[in-house]
Amino acid sequence: MRDVTTAHPVQDLDVQPTPLALLLLGRDADPRSERGVECPGDLPSPSDPDLVERARAAKEKLGEKVFVLGHHYQRDEVIQFADVTGDSFKLARDAAARPEAEYIVFCGVHFMAESADILTTDDQKVVLPDLAAGCSMADMATAEQVAECWDVLTEAGVAEQVVPVSYMNSSADIKAFTGRHGGTICTSSNAKRALEWAFDQGEPSAVKVLFLPDQHLGRNTAVRDMGMSLEDCVLYNPHKPNGGLTAEELRDAKMILWRGHCSVHGRFSVESVNDVRARIPGVNVLVHPECKHEVVAAADYVGSTEYIIKALEAAPAGSKWAIGTELNLVRRLANRFAAEDKEIVFLDKTVCFCSTMNRIDLPHLVWTLESLAEGKLVNRIVVDPETEKYAKLALERMLALP
Repeated sequence: MRDVTTAHPVQDLDVQPTPLALLLLGRDADPRSERGVECPGDLPSPSDPDLVERARAAKEKLGEKVFVLGHHYQRDEVIQFADVTGDSFKLARDAAARPEAEYIVFCGVHFMAESADILTTDDQKVVLPDLAAGCSMADMATAEQVAECWDVLTEAGVAEQVVPVSYMNSSADIKAFTGRHGGTICTSSNAKRALEWAFDQGEPSAVKVLFLPDQHLGRNTAVRDMGMSLEDCVLYNPHKPNGGLTAEELRDAKMILWRGHCSVHGRFSVESVNDVRARIPGVNVLVHPECKHEVVAAADYVGSTEYIIKALEAAPAGSKWAIGTELNLVRRLANRFAAEDKEIVFLDKTVCFCSTMNRIDLPHLVWTLESLAEGKLVNRIVVDPETEKYAKLALERMLALP
């Protein structure tokens, strides 16, 4: 990794640099972090005019040995080579349903590839074209932080009442923690069912949910979909002593929300909603539940990525839509439905791609496919057996949800 220098060396500071500071300075690495640290090998030049043909040739040479998964937020140049497209969990299940594929090339981010490795067979090899394709949300909850949180809950005398529910957008370590402590995983599509299941694990009035790592999905599901109040929710901040909460606040809460968020969906604001309504009379505002609570409250429709796609498919010709989710998908949908006279715009005026998802570009994909075609396994994602055991347990609880 390229060393990062500053005008004032770290050694001149009066304080010792924290592990996070060293990570930001490029001076250290956390192997359990979603942030990759390197991508070894030589990439084709982005200006190579033959990249599309090279990707096609390598994929054809691999044949049924390779299965390429493309997340909805991927750029068009990559998505054209995907055998299936979808959200993170759908893609992981699709991979598990193709045991004949030796290589699973996951065009997404790190936690998605981990989930695919957990759900596929030991003979299958999951590959991430760029190891630096991580997820800022998943990075907001580390195994050490969550273990410390559980200690705080124990000291407050509430741990035995707490059922963890972790969003799919979390690391394998967090999924394993969830499995060990009797919890389940959820997606943005089934978060309500997951919470209902969690509250059924004991006396509903006594059970509490620790929701990881996206505070907005947890809050929106609890308040909008399940009728709880905002006062039923408290925010646990892993960077403050005891999460910034008193024992009484923890005892009174029904939802203990982790202080995490999606860097893309967190950008949308009520001002964005008001502005698009003023610019486009009659527009329907449709947002992802990872958006802030006030944005969700101001929208006309709220739903997962798959919900957004289906809503636009069913929308009448001539309708107008402002979509609050990742820009690659919004732009693709706008092009797809233009012939049906459906006007689809991005909710915010600011360009807002998922920066880590966009690290999977055509040069990385070509390098990956050509390496595999030459018999060289690159960028394999492997979850250790102990972590896999408990993470899979949490995922299986989700699969068993009614």
